[in-house]
Amino acid sequence: MFFHKKEPIHAVTVDEANPKFAQLLLEQFGGATGELTAALQYWTQSFHVEHPGIKDMLQDIALEEFGHLEMVGRLIEAHTKNVDQTDAYKSTLFAVRGVGPHLLDSQGSAWTASYVNEGGDVVRDLRANIAAEAGARQTYEALIKLATDEGTKQTLVHLLTREISHTQMFMKALDSLGKLTDPLFGGITPDETVRVYYNLSTNGQDERGPWNSAPTFEYVADPVAEIANADKAPVAG
Repeated sequence: MFFHKKEPIHAVTVDEANPKFAQLLLEQFGGATGELTAALQYWTQSFHVEHPGIKDMLQDIALEEFGHLEMVGRLIEAHTKNVDQTDAYKSTLFAVRGVGPHLLDSQGSAWTASYVNEGGDVVRDLRANIAAEAGARQTYEALIKLATDEGTKQTLVHLLTREISHTQMFMKALDSLGKLTDPLFGGITPDETVRVYYNLSTNGQDERGPWNSAPTFEYVADPVAEIANADKAPVAG
């Protein structure tokens, strides 16, 4: 059961309507990194999770994302209200589709369920969620830089802040499972190449770092020679 509280989570005020900016805001309403995508992604994932605490967390964050969707919708509504005679309005999607939010991104592409990233494994899903929050945070940061009034900017800063909070929650949940930094999960044991790093960049200096060094990785400087030697090795019999 759901109840809709008419007051948004955070105050939504627009000092000056700008339908061109409203078109950019559609990215967070009907876009791939938008709030609808996040809400449905976390809500769907929650039904795959047996851990009661993580299930509850996913559903709580999903509901907050629906609240964020309402905030973005109110911003779009305010930025397109009573502006149908302006040149800015005539140059946007709203001139054809009408005022207020639509399930479109900033380029006019319709929202699709293929944006929702869920796979039925809690570790896989939590990692996908961290990436989703990073994408949303990046989009909000771009919108904040382009915001045309202070009221809009304050609302967007709040939304960006909550993306960071959700990322921390997902990271803590992964850590509680012992999987924050452990890439291995599932029921299949990997083969012996799990520790191998192949140097496949041939131009310039070979760069080394913890991503291709001991103790985690065995660095293969010349994979072609390695394969050739393996082919020449005598077959036991």
